Amino acid sequence: MIVGMNHFTVIAEDAQKTLDFYVGLLGLSEGPRPDLGFPGAWLYAGGTQALLHLYFDRPVPPLRSGVIDHMAFTAKGLKEVKARFDERGVEYDLRRQAGAGTWQLFTFDPTGARVELDFDASESL
Repeated sequence: MIVGMNHFTVIAEDAQKTLDFYVGLLGLSEGPRPDLGFPGAWLYAGGTQALLHLYFDRPVPPLRSGVIDHMAFTAKGLKEVKARFDERGVEYDLRRQAGAGTWQLFTFDPTGARVELDFDASESL
């Protein structure tokens, strides 16, 4: 029986741009990764579980997203995150769910993976 989500893995076309996106822009942190025999990184969101694994040694498939439409992260600090995106000129689509009021920020990482950030309805711009 499934008890939770372990991680996503992204094939990174450009290691530095991808780390800058996930660490510099989104606030994940690079952390411990065993020697797997190939270059990559494990990214964390403050806990002991790596949420995102990056591969730096594989060709990016022609169909960037494959059958996975996007990955979504719970986030906080909507105003500050939006300001960072605006400051860096990173394109995004910010929506507010009808009913629940949850804020959803959609963007693409440097390799073309679609990323969603979900913010609590109580946050404001």
